[in-house]
Amino acid sequence: MFKSMKQLFTSSNKDLRKRIYFTLGALMIFILGISIRVPGTEDVTSSLGFLDLLNTMGGGALKNFSIFALGVMPYITASIIMQLLQMDIIPYFSELSKQGATGRQKINQYTRYMGIAFAFIEGYAFAFSFLGSSSDPIKYLYIATVLTAGTSFLLWLGDQITQKGLGNGTSLIIMAGIVATLPQMFIDAFNGLISFDGTTQVITLGIIKFVLFIIIYIAIIIGMVFVQESERRIPIQYANKSSSAFGSAAQSFMPIKLNAAGVIPVIFASSLISIPGIIAQFVKNETYTLIVQKYLTYTSPVGFVLYVFFIFIFAYFYTFIQMKPEEFAKNLQENGGYIPGIRPGDETKNYVSKVLARLTVLGAVFLVIIAGLPILFAKFTSLPTSVSIGGTGMLIAVGVALETYKQLESSILTRSYKRGYSRR
Repeated sequence: MFKSMKQLFTSSNKDLRKRIYFTLGALMIFILGISIRVPGTEDVTSSLGFLDLLNTMGGGALKNFSIFALGVMPYITASIIMQLLQMDIIPYFSELSKQGATGRQKINQYTRYMGIAFAFIEGYAFAFSFLGSSSDPIKYLYIATVLTAGTSFLLWLGDQITQKGLGNGTSLIIMAGIVATLPQMFIDAFNGLISFDGTTQVITLGIIKFVLFIIIYIAIIIGMVFVQESERRIPIQYANKSSSAFGSAAQSFMPIKLNAAGVIPVIFASSLISIPGIIAQFVKNETYTLIVQKYLTYTSPVGFVLYVFFIFIFAYFYTFIQMKPEEFAKNLQENGGYIPGIRPGDETKNYVSKVLARLTVLGAVFLVIIAGLPILFAKFTSLPTSVSIGGTGMLIAVGVALETYKQLESSILTRSYKRGYSRR
């Protein structure tokens, strides 16, 4: 790691540094935009409730009701839906997914259109929810248009980062929004744990609690990195490959990540559990709202159990849709490959399915722990709601940071190899 970072500042990697500077500059524009409120909404005070996850991913933009309040989440929602539509649900999209670069370009175009449509619908819903039903309908349309324009600009900015910067632009924008909330969170934790009005003993105890909070926070990040990088390698041999010096066929591996589904199950579960709350915002029925608050929120026992159940269900569903054991077994057999000790065909499919099922249990438990930590932390501590440990936002930030670092390291190594080869 340190060697790669040292090579980054050599004269031969000047263009790579420019890409990093461009990425940082683009993300700075996003951070500045978070503080710009939608014109004409200075008197709006938003009670987020079930929208805390969206607010965290947007760096607090929704609470500020800024022009970037929606962030890129409408596009993420559209991307997830398009992924599901390609899984033999709609034949047209399934065919597009098999057409290579041309098909991917059309799918990306449809995803953009769907994301913009979702942004307008969500913008109108937020305007109606935060301003109330007594406001002018024209103002709803105005706010929805501004929020949709903000999302459109962020999608364009993300494309510029992907093309001219480093890493996936959309993912980096989400990560930047999450990281932007960390300084204020640590300030709130410091103020909540340390009271300088008490005795020396009380102050010392508060400092110890704050240091312990930081240690636990770092330990959770290390645990996330460990789980995100953990994988099960299934050995694969190809009978048609030339034998090695020891007479055995060439062998490779199929890596399966411990958390193959990523954060998608948590996003699905959060979206599903938040639907009653969204309806309550529009219905304005006191009895229905009371039922939602008592049974269908994260902080209620029933709501928390449902949340955990949805995460498990979606973890299995999304993992098997992504990995497709039957398709993997078929492709492996067609290419003359096999898993040692396992017959090609149905036995291979059943074996891969069993491995996936076992790994998904561990991955789902990990997601439940990460998603449940901030809920339990807020319930059993007296710290402000802005202070949390774990959470989906942190998991996303860690995942994006790891992928971006791998891309950076790969670029540095590739350039080093090219320079070494050109000297020969």
